[in-house]
Amino acid sequence: MLVNGVWQENWQPVQAKDEDGRFIRQTSSFRNWITPDGAPGPTGSGGFKAEKGRYHLYVAYICPWASRALMVRELKGLQDVISVTVVNPRLTDQGWQFGGYPGVDEDALNGARYMHELYTLADPQISGRATVPVLWDKQTETIVNNESADIVRMLNSAFAGIVDQGPDLYPQDLAGEINVLNEYIYTDLNNSVYQAGFASSQEAYDEAYGKVFAALDELESRLNDGRAYLFGDRLTETDVRLFVTLVRFDAAYHGLFKCNRNTLRAMPNLHAYTRRILALEGVASTVNIDHIKAGYYSIKALNPTGIVPVGPSEI
Repeated sequence: MLVNGVWQENWQPVQAKDEDGRFIRQTSSFRNWITPDGAPGPTGSGGFKAEKGRYHLYVAYICPWASRALMVRELKGLQDVISVTVVNPRLTDQGWQFGGYPGVDEDALNGARYMHELYTLADPQISGRATVPVLWDKQTETIVNNESADIVRMLNSAFAGIVDQGPDLYPQDLAGEINVLNEYIYTDLNNSVYQAGFASSQEAYDEAYGKVFAALDELESRLNDGRAYLFGDRLTETDVRLFVTLVRFDAAYHGLFKCNRNTLRAMPNLHAYTRRILALEGVASTVNIDHIKAGYYSIKALNPTGIVPVGPSEI
């Protein structure tokens, strides 16, 4: 991680843990918002006005948090408004790296070799981990935001005056229900797969494993009535949040993270739901199973040999 702007040690997957061995996720460090007029958003400071070509996303196909942002960029028709750089899926001793793997990019904007160099460019004294996604402002040469939940919200609404956008992923009449279900899915599934994979005690693993499959069972049941999405016939940001975990489940979480009661394919409603979202225009371009497997199986703490399984090759 970075301490006062200096890279300190080889990259480690466990950000922090409690006294019982539970994995604890780091809080994001940049929380500014792009808004239609540049006024401050819910957090951070102002000055980030929605403009075509001003902003850039740094993402990794392996990362579900980054894929949330990439997916919403596609769903909202922002491909020509916000440019993208894809980093190497294989985690190095210095974290995310640019170039060096099929389907990834060099950092054409800033000439960085590693993501942590962009963090110190934005704040020379920063302490913390250099994560993706990163929403970068080309004009002021700084990080706007590195919290995927914020980025999803701002991409949903900030550019409405610039491009004819797709579905409203956070409709106000569903906002309360969306917030509640978002929190449940994050706590019991999105983050719990990581808590299972990175648990350092049997107790912590058992607890996380139980939450993962209780959540999957509940969501499988929710789709029993034939609804297309979690809130009926309307695609929302909650579907984006769920999809990015489901699409990685069989390829990474089932095996490497020991969430192995059953595969996603064994849950017909959730499997069909995942395939349905994958078929939406633009979504398939945000999913790269080769990168997902290469990235997760490069984590030395979980897979010292670095061997990447041959299957599965599709969702």
